[in-house]
Amino acid sequence: MNLRGPSVAAFGLMIAGIGWLLQRQELLAVSLPSRIVQVLAVLLMIAARITFGRRSFHAAATPTAGALVTTGPYALLRHPIYAAILYFIWAAVFEYHSAPAFAAAALVTTGAAVRMYAEETLLAGIYPEYGAYHARTARVVPFIL
Repeated sequence: MNLRGPSVAAFGLMIAGIGWLLQRQELLAVSLPSRIVQVLAVLLMIAARITFGRRSFHAAATPTAGALVTTGPYALLRHPIYAAILYFIWAAVFEYHSAPAFAAAALVTTGAAVRMYAEETLLAGIYPEYGAYHARTARVVPFIL
C-alpha cells in the first residue's frame, strides 16, 4: 500500500494547523501550568530526536535505514515526536477556548493521526519485531493511548 501521498498531505495539515495557531497568536500558552506542559513537550521532542539519532526527516512517513528504535522516549511511546507536538498544541488551545484554535488543533491532530497510521503500517512491514513493540507501548499517551 502506497501511503506517501496521504502522509505528505497529513504533514501539510499539521503545518497548516500550526501556522493558523501562530497567525492567531494562540500557539504559546500563557498560564504557568500550560507553559510547563509546553516546555516538557519540547524536552520530549529533543530527547526523542536525540534517541532517534542521525536519521533524516521525511515529509512522507518513510522509515529510514537502521534498527527499530525502542529506547529512550520510544520505550514508552511509539510516536514521541508527534506526542510532543500534540501536547504542545493542546496545552495552548485549552487555554484560549476559541473555535478557530480548536479547529487548528484538530487539523494538527488529524495530520498526526494519519502520519502515525502510515508509519506504523510501513514499520510493521519492515521490522518483524514491530508487532511486539506495538503491543507493549502506547501511541501518544503512556499507559493509555
